[in-house]
Amino acid sequence: MSNSSLLAPGSTLEKRYRILRELGRGGFGRTYLAEDINRYNEHCVLKEFSPVVHSPKAAELFDREASMLYNLQHPQIPRFRELLRTDLGGNPSLFLVQDYIKGQTYEEILISRQQQGKNFTEAEVTQLLFQLLPVLEYIHSKNLIHRDISPDNIIQHDADKLPFLIDFGSVKQIAANAVLQFNGQSDTAIGKQGYSPAEQMRLGKVSAASDLYALAVTALVLLSGKKPQKLYDINNKTWDWRSHVSVSQNLGTVLDKMLADQPGDRYPSAKAVREALKDPKLSQISSIISQMVTMNFVGRPFKNTTQTATSNHTPVHQNPQIVNNNSTFKLIPWKTLGSLSVILVPGILAFSVVKSGFTLPKLPDLPKFSSRQQPPDTSLEEAEIIRQEKIGKRRKNLNINQDIFYQKVDKLYYNKYPEFQGRTLTEKPEDAEIRQKWYEVAEDLLDKLEKGGEL
Repeated sequence: MSNSSLLAPGSTLEKRYRILRELGRGGFGRTYLAEDINRYNEHCVLKEFSPVVHSPKAAELFDREASMLYNLQHPQIPRFRELLRTDLGGNPSLFLVQDYIKGQTYEEILISRQQQGKNFTEAEVTQLLFQLLPVLEYIHSKNLIHRDISPDNIIQHDADKLPFLIDFGSVKQIAANAVLQFNGQSDTAIGKQGYSPAEQMRLGKVSAASDLYALAVTALVLLSGKKPQKLYDINNKTWDWRSHVSVSQNLGTVLDKMLADQPGDRYPSAKAVREALKDPKLSQISSIISQMVTMNFVGRPFKNTTQTATSNHTPVHQNPQIVNNNSTFKLIPWKTLGSLSVILVPGILAFSVVKSGFTLPKLPDLPKFSSRQQPPDTSLEEAEIIRQEKIGKRRKNLNINQDIFYQKVDKLYYNKYPEFQGRTLTEKPEDAEIRQKWYEVAEDLLDKLEKGGEL
């Protein structure tokens, strides 16, 4: 786009977006970091699509794809803000405006570690898989395929260390089609060399298995510190990664299947990969936990009564792979939960078995543990329960999705009180002061939203 130079630092687009600096550039335009003047100078990203504006058909396709991105609402995907049509130097211009995720890409993190002679550990890569697979489950459920998963398209958020998936290939595909159609070429070669499977690069065919293949390559690159081309035997057309890195048998088996040459030989879904990664020894406990995650018995206060999942939200930094938003489980009273202790750490929940035994109906062969003492009665004061209910009611009146709202509150809370990052929050009296701070953050956000602000 020849008029890209107009977007110099300090310039303002549509009297709203003040350009701070250029973040990067590619064959389809430039990406800028900007301030949203109408949202208290909140940082955002402007993605320019220069080939699109010269083709009415491509612009129509791009607009259609943007509307699909508008409907993507996941806490680990940058939020789509608007499709901005404007005029630069007398030429029509098109921009995508999205949330800015402050952090480093995993490619940048790997480069930094390699300077110290280190790569990612198996534990770190396994955690990354568990954190990203639910994101893929979500976008695949929307009939979208990312098409461009690689370390440079995953950002580790500075605030909570969760990985964010960026630069969706569906948008890139439209832009690429615009260029290829203009040149009279085929549109089959879409993807990233080394990361994308053969059926995607040669035939343009993509599926959930294509994304899983690229995710496995990403994992190997982080583990080995080597480019994909160094891990692939081009003569035999097989992956030779085991001569460069050693991992547990279970993870190795999973990666091999994700990297199968034929799409049909790979896992059919991201959920299937998650299941394969689980430690069989923990399967019973995981089954119990999966039915309890909708309960906020940790991470945030709750009423000491039986409620349905629809009236609560999950703990801070709930591990996405075990959330079931379509289920409604009755909450188990606090005194029956003594056998599980949940430790809250950024981006992941670690569960350990402690204290007294418990049973759940219709769950066979549950583990039994010796009982020594009952947990103390930690019932909340009536005033605090009423305060919780008011927050929930105000959120419902604004018609805001509870998961999105509480994710935002958690983010604001940890930004304001970083000293509480990783601390378990219970309903015990000694945590009362911390709970009050969380309520205040939630109420401040509600005040802003009720005045017309945006989430």
